Amino acid sequence: MKETPDFVTGAITDSSSMQVEKEKQALVSVQEVGDISNFREKVLDRLQGGMRKDLEDILNVDSQMNYLLDMMDTLTVNEGLHILEEAAKYHEDDPNFPTETLRDIQLMLKGKEAYGTDHETYIIDVLLEATLIKYHSPYPEVRAICDPTDDPTLPVETIRAYFLGIIWVAIGSFINELFTFRQPSLKLRSTSLQLLLYPCGKLLERILPDKGITLFGVRHSLNPGPWNFKEQMLATLMVNVGSGSTNFMSYVMTMKLKLFFNQSWISFGFIFLLNFSTQFMGFGLAGILRRWVVFPTKAVWPSLLPTLMLNRTLLLPETGRAAHGWTITKYKFFFICLGVSFLYFFIPGYVFTGLSTFNWMTWIAPHNKVLAIVTGSSLGLGFNPWTSWDWAVINYSNPLATPFFSAFNRYIGMVFAGLLILALYWKNYKWTGYLPINSNATWNNVGTAFNASKIVNDKLELDLEKYRAYSPPFISLGYVVFYGAEFALFTMSFIYIGLSEWPQVKAAAVGFWRSLKDRKRSNYEMEDDPISKMMAKYPEVPDWWYIFILLLSLAFGIVAVQCWPTNTPSWSIIVIIVVCVILVIPSAVIMSVTGYQLGFNDIGIILAGYMVPGRAIANMICRVYGWNVDAEAESFIGDQKLAHYSKIPPRAMFRCQMIATLIQTFCTIGALDVLIKSIPDVCSPTQPDKFVCTFPRALYTATLVWGVVGPARVFNSIYPMLKWAFLIGFLAAAPIYYTRRYFHKYLKHFNPILFLSGMTRYESAYNLSYYTPGIEIGFIFMYYVRRRYLSWWTKYNYVLTSALGAGVAFGGIVIFATLQSTQTTFKWWGNTISSSGVDGARTAALYALPPGTHFGPETWE
Repeated sequence: MKETPDFVTGAITDSSSMQVEKEKQALVSVQEVGDISNFREKVLDRLQGGMRKDLEDILNVDSQMNYLLDMMDTLTVNEGLHILEEAAKYHEDDPNFPTETLRDIQLMLKGKEAYGTDHETYIIDVLLEATLIKYHSPYPEVRAICDPTDDPTLPVETIRAYFLGIIWVAIGSFINELFTFRQPSLKLRSTSLQLLLYPCGKLLERILPDKGITLFGVRHSLNPGPWNFKEQMLATLMVNVGSGSTNFMSYVMTMKLKLFFNQSWISFGFIFLLNFSTQFMGFGLAGILRRWVVFPTKAVWPSLLPTLMLNRTLLLPETGRAAHGWTITKYKFFFICLGVSFLYFFIPGYVFTGLSTFNWMTWIAPHNKVLAIVTGSSLGLGFNPWTSWDWAVINYSNPLATPFFSAFNRYIGMVFAGLLILALYWKNYKWTGYLPINSNATWNNVGTAFNASKIVNDKLELDLEKYRAYSPPFISLGYVVFYGAEFALFTMSFIYIGLSEWPQVKAAAVGFWRSLKDRKRSNYEMEDDPISKMMAKYPEVPDWWYIFILLLSLAFGIVAVQCWPTNTPSWSIIVIIVVCVILVIPSAVIMSVTGYQLGFNDIGIILAGYMVPGRAIANMICRVYGWNVDAEAESFIGDQKLAHYSKIPPRAMFRCQMIATLIQTFCTIGALDVLIKSIPDVCSPTQPDKFVCTFPRALYTATLVWGVVGPARVFNSIYPMLKWAFLIGFLAAAPIYYTRRYFHKYLKHFNPILFLSGMTRYESAYNLSYYTPGIEIGFIFMYYVRRRYLSWWTKYNYVLTSALGAGVAFGGIVIFATLQSTQTTFKWWGNTISSSGVDGARTAALYALPPGTHFGPETWE
């Protein structure tokens, strides 16, 4: 520590504030505080004593404390106030930035008297907050999982890291592809696979010899030393990229199965080319999106933080410092919670499944239609105060990682949509009272399942004569509201994000254009955050690499649609891609801040319905690009943010993503083949192991409505009000944005995009049952505990969600492999009550259609 710290002579310049000018004299005479040589000890006393709650988490930094104090020593008060002033502007409308921190920063900028503390405390807090923002992170959750320093000498791309990454990508992608067709799905998440990677890495550390090869002057050893954090993260990133199920396989199921479109010509070559194309197109786009959603500080990506916390828990030492009286280590806490979660899951997962689908209100009167429609978990809308004791259901919305403001906005939107659906349903709006209230099926005008074979020819093209003689397609009211909200979301999100994040969007676009003109220009040149500065020392991935991958994936897709009888023109795919590339920017920005993925899959089928009307397979292929360009890009870009937090070299991240994606492409194809050949009655609504294929069924419905019949007929003759939703979203965006700015004090945490997205949650027969427990758990941990017990929350929250999720995943796999696959049944009241009665049947309608009649218009062409 210097004998006289810099802040003693630091001048403050703020002509807009007379109060701050008065503080100048007080700061210059700071010697009155006492012995300046003990300033570091006074800072530590401040941290451990009467500090603000939102700074408690810094106590967990431990080994990084000295670094932060050293950086604090380099700041003057003038510099500190300037940092705080810039932060107050940047985070003014940031819902993730702690409200208490923002309020205190604003008071600091007004001077010591407004801040309300003594002279010494005021100086310490100014410099401490400025240090955290400039040299670490303004967010407590990021400080909990990310170090403010980097060690570039740690081995990253080791042989053993790639070996383990490849093995677990293959296993994870295969298993997840199988379980994605189950409702609720059981996913072997990245956090679960991390738990498997860690002991494997430690095992290789013990058994492998220190032998290797030298390439381009760099030695690559089988055992370069202890299994380290960056190796674990590289393998984790591979697993995270490649272990997820590929959404394209749901399209293949819909096209190939007899239950749906029954296209026997679909071969391995076709599946591989389109799977490769859709996966790598998202990868290529992710690289271009870096400037929008990886480099900016606001791009927190809250859904990714548990992954990093788990790796820290497994690999980085901790001091065991108490957090609100809790001294248990994160490592021990994780394994205790994992064990409890694993054992407990056998109760709702097998022994008493009525606790999983806890539609207890319908047990009162199982055959009461109104009760089932309002409160049911299967047929109804799920208005029920507590709907599940199963973490697989409770965790559907990731409540321990999603910011509470984000979850609450969506939940309120969903409740509003549910009430709207009930009101319209009782009025039999658009004949929906003759259909189940919330179904993903398509119906004809006598209330039975719509038979697509009666309106198409041998090429799956619309036959107008057959269509006139049969029936138009009808959808449930839940789906009508879903489409209306989604169409408004398309246009509103683009305008609203353009207005609210214009400086960020513009700066990123300028940076991208400059990088194309000057290949030697650094991607991090325009960034001022500490992580970007640390990452700037590593060789970068040029933007043209990603552009080349985009073009290559497009070429693969064109070959697939031209060499097989898809009846899909190449230009239609290009149009879909261009539109979705434009929409992916606001979608990625929303996800990086809120943890919620908007998804624009249905814009593909609407556009395809106009471009290639009456062609089912062409419509589905256009839709797969509309979905995957957005979904895969956001998945890849999220992993790049993980690498950014972990200081993984950009080119190492590029290589591991490429390898993992290629492996996943083959493994998911193999999983699909096993699923079709070995699971009896797969995709049937009554499949005993719950492989009911919720998403493929929704695809079938949407393709019939928008692909075969076409949006022109649907908008003009059946649901004409839906087309106005596009205009409503467009016109409402600017007024809502300016209203929110004017009443910012009251509407800071209201987000119209999230509210609208909540209204779209009734897709695929999901309802409030899958979200109510999550919002209640989220309130406890992400709001109450985070505000009142931040030190505990910072240390244990992400460890808890990782452990619970891993326990459920392992429990589900064990149950399936040992009990369900051997058809070991356990029949009793607790396992049949939730599926008995009206709610379990899922087909009841409010109104009965008189025999020999039909509903809907008399003519529909």
